[in-house]
Amino acid sequence: MKCFEYPLDTGYLLRKKRAIKRELRAQGTANLHKKIAVLGGSTTNEVVDQLEMFLLNYGIEAEFYQSEYNQYWQDAMFGSEELDAFAPDVIYIHTGFRNITEFPTTASTKQEVEEMLQAQYQHFEVMWEKLSEKFRCPIIQNNFERPNYRLLGNKDISDYRGRTNFISRLNQKLYEYAQNHENFYVNDLDYLASDYGYAQWQDGFYWHMYKYALCLDAIPYLAKSLADIIKSLYGRNKKAFSLDLDNTLWGGVVGDDGVEGIAIGPEVSLGQVYEEFQNYLKAHKQIGVLLTVNSKNEMENAMAGLKHPDGPLKPEDFVAIKANWENKDRNLIETAAELSLGADSFVFVDDNPAERAIVEANVPGVSVPVMERAEQYIRTLDHGGYFEVTTLSKDDLARNEMYKANAQRAVQMASFADYGEYLDSLEMQATVRPFEPIYYPRISQLTNKSNQFNLTTRRCSEADIQNMQENPGWLCLYGKLADKFGDNGLVSVVAGEQQQTELHLRLWLMSCRVLKRGMEDAMLDCLVSDAKARGLTALIGYYYPTAKNGMVRDFYERMGFTRISLAEDGSSVWRCEVADYQPKHPHMTITR
Repeated sequence: MKCFEYPLDTGYLLRKKRAIKRELRAQGTANLHKKIAVLGGSTTNEVVDQLEMFLLNYGIEAEFYQSEYNQYWQDAMFGSEELDAFAPDVIYIHTGFRNITEFPTTASTKQEVEEMLQAQYQHFEVMWEKLSEKFRCPIIQNNFERPNYRLLGNKDISDYRGRTNFISRLNQKLYEYAQNHENFYVNDLDYLASDYGYAQWQDGFYWHMYKYALCLDAIPYLAKSLADIIKSLYGRNKKAFSLDLDNTLWGGVVGDDGVEGIAIGPEVSLGQVYEEFQNYLKAHKQIGVLLTVNSKNEMENAMAGLKHPDGPLKPEDFVAIKANWENKDRNLIETAAELSLGADSFVFVDDNPAERAIVEANVPGVSVPVMERAEQYIRTLDHGGYFEVTTLSKDDLARNEMYKANAQRAVQMASFADYGEYLDSLEMQATVRPFEPIYYPRISQLTNKSNQFNLTTRRCSEADIQNMQENPGWLCLYGKLADKFGDNGLVSVVAGEQQQTELHLRLWLMSCRVLKRGMEDAMLDCLVSDAKARGLTALIGYYYPTAKNGMVRDFYERMGFTRISLAEDGSSVWRCEVADYQPKHPHMTITR
């Protein structure tokens, strides 16, 4: 829906929130349910209303608990029966500079300020520790925005007695805590307020009349920022750009103007704009975002433009290039299929409103930001929050290379008549081991990002993964796969809960980039071996159908399980007797 694209139509979002929620629920795409506790240092009613709407847009149906006004600390430290029974999946602490209880004065000594700073920080740290110990779930904490006045003028930021200096140092302590504690995330309230405008954000009318810590019109921006963090935690980020070329990556039309006539590089002001934009896009490769080209162009002209000496982006920066005269919606769908991604994983970037309208109408779920002025391209995409980072694994950093290696594998596969010989030629090496702390972030990420090869679609936080591994009643395995073309990283996860002599498989998923390579066979061989070592007699597998995981509907049957039940909605339960299992012996070396 256009109202969720930057810049937000805040008036519409505030006025029509009930109608928007009804429409989003009617679409039936909210297939993930999460319980979110909002502990507020100010009034949070409208924050929750807007957050609920943004999460619905991301496919997350949220249930909320709200503390009473300014009772965030009491709820956290002393608990409440209602909060305990709620058992949140995510906790959001909505505080701001008005919740700082003591500030330096011009009479304060440096020692007094240090003690004051530590006391204010400890007020929050003990609360985070208490919540983490009790609920073992992600915690989102606002940092502190600066007040819209400076008693000492410009010196307020540098003098130890200045409020803005004090807030800046307090914020730094929050960041250090976040760097050293998993499942703790900072919502950058100070950036939001600065971007919006401190004076407007902190309109005193809303505080004194309603005890809202920000003006009403800014609340949708706050809600979007929170929703971006939560959807990233649960794998609802986008994964790739689908990029037009002419007047999007450079100024002008390469087919008409020639390579020498397009605007890119330092020579002219417009060229500098596009150079900066290309550098911004290229930086996304560092966080695992895939770059693809989707252009109405001759391939020769497209490649010439991408090889411009002043252009930061080169052909090798893209995992797929479609430069032809086909409709762009078709190109995008074909690119998604070639990369084993859903088309809704893409952000379509094109300066032409007609092309944007066609793609938006024909490719459900794709994000289509309004790209109106080249000078605003970066701001538009950045504020869209499409690729919000909550974890950054080694696999994220290497994702572009992994997809390029997959293209090399596809070329080699075409040269073999026998598929088994092709698999042998890859010289695959698998590692299958119990969950390990170093991989908790990646395992959690995989549970939240994998949609197609995902039998139960159970979404897990890092704390969930840790709890499974540390529980002796669970059997948990991850699988990594490498071959002569490169390392695919951690690509498969299986986790089962032991009940008497049966192992009930609550998680089984795999990255689509290693489909049909035998990794599922390796995982099952190892799973059965470990189950047998525990004295278990059977594996019980579950399949829960979604709009995206139809490809594994018959997975258990292919693996030799026997179906024992089938529900009307297509859900099924399968059984495998450990004693009767015949190892698959996939075309790879397996290290345990």
